[in-house]
Amino acid sequence: MIEFATNDPALTVVVAALWIALVLYGFSAVWWLFESVVLARGGRVDPEDVEWGYDDVQVRILTIDSQAVVQATVDSVPDGLEDVRVIAEAPMEIDGASVHVVPGSFECEATNKGRAVEWARRNVPCHREYVLYLDEDTIMAGFEGLPDADMVQFTEKPLYTGSRIAYLSEVFRVGYQYEQFAFHRLRYPLYAWGGGVAIRHSLEDEITWDTATITEDTNFIWRAADQAGVSFAVLDVRFRNQAPPSLRAMAKQRRRWISGTRADGHLLPLAYRPMYYTRIVAWAFSPLVPLLAVASLLLPGTAPGAGWYRTASLTLFGILFVYTLVGAASYDKHPLTWPLYLLLTPVAFFAHSIGAIWGVVSPVTAFEVTEKVTPDVIEDVHESMGPGFLHEHDGSERLTDESDDEFVFDVFDD
Repeated sequence: MIEFATNDPALTVVVAALWIALVLYGFSAVWWLFESVVLARGGRVDPEDVEWGYDDVQVRILTIDSQAVVQATVDSVPDGLEDVRVIAEAPMEIDGASVHVVPGSFECEATNKGRAVEWARRNVPCHREYVLYLDEDTIMAGFEGLPDADMVQFTEKPLYTGSRIAYLSEVFRVGYQYEQFAFHRLRYPLYAWGGGVAIRHSLEDEITWDTATITEDTNFIWRAADQAGVSFAVLDVRFRNQAPPSLRAMAKQRRRWISGTRADGHLLPLAYRPMYYTRIVAWAFSPLVPLLAVASLLLPGTAPGAGWYRTASLTLFGILFVYTLVGAASYDKHPLTWPLYLLLTPVAFFAHSIGAIWGVVSPVTAFEVTEKVTPDVIEDVHESMGPGFLHEHDGSERLTDESDDEFVFDVFDD
């Protein structure tokens, strides 16, 4: 190795940089495999394995002023859930829910969405054990109650809204998020995404939402873990929120996610930070993994460890396809369609990483709502849905049938 470095210093620098990139991504991939294969055992809560019923839950739906989108979300709430509140920034008429408008004069440390949630915590009466927060576009599905945990994350299956690439990226992301089933074993769950999150009301009052952040769910659970300790469960009911309707909307969404988690990383203990920040780098720069594999083929045979590098880089490239495969299975896609999803994996992970790269290079500090489409747009792009389908859906049932009951070769309609 010393002789190699002496004879060709420039190539030595290149080889060292390639190894560093490989090790960083490899650490993230190996941790994901450990979570998904080992730690995730026993972390899945089935829809019927619940201890708290409808009478123990208040539903709060957060919006700015998307009346048509919110109405479909309210319509999806099971009939047995009678305490439904809409927390809005502007007055609106919603059938089946009480609308609470956040006054412009309200001030607190939290901003944007966090400000609205904090106002609701202080001013909307709640006598239930849990507050179930839904994003404005979250269609409930398969909900029968809640397990006994301080914070309950719901699995998700984003709906196709018109952008095929964005939808493919969501399938890829859902596969990666399989690791959430392992979070019940961690003192600090690594993230809690929106869509659907239920929080024990007493814990919410103890921790509050009154802090400046643009990723309030993850920020909340980290502060709760630090101050009070928190039990975390993942309820596998697969709520249906919207996939971003365009690549630009998806990039801005991912940029906000990674910017917020980077800004809040100081809340994690020191032992968690190397792993967490490595994962951020791996997410943002995952498109480089195929290039690492190509580089391994170009390394001179005399470069130390070239053979090992080639094997490792090709293995890590293959793990990207594992994420897609897990996502397709989580979506209940028919196995005959899986080869197509695998073929499109490079497109999916490249698009998924654009916003992350943007967030690493140029972090955003202001919250921006991801663009949503109205229910009729979703119904129009899904052959399995007719007019009024979403408004007629009852959130105690699945939104669509199991895809393997009858084979339909449409990778975007589910």
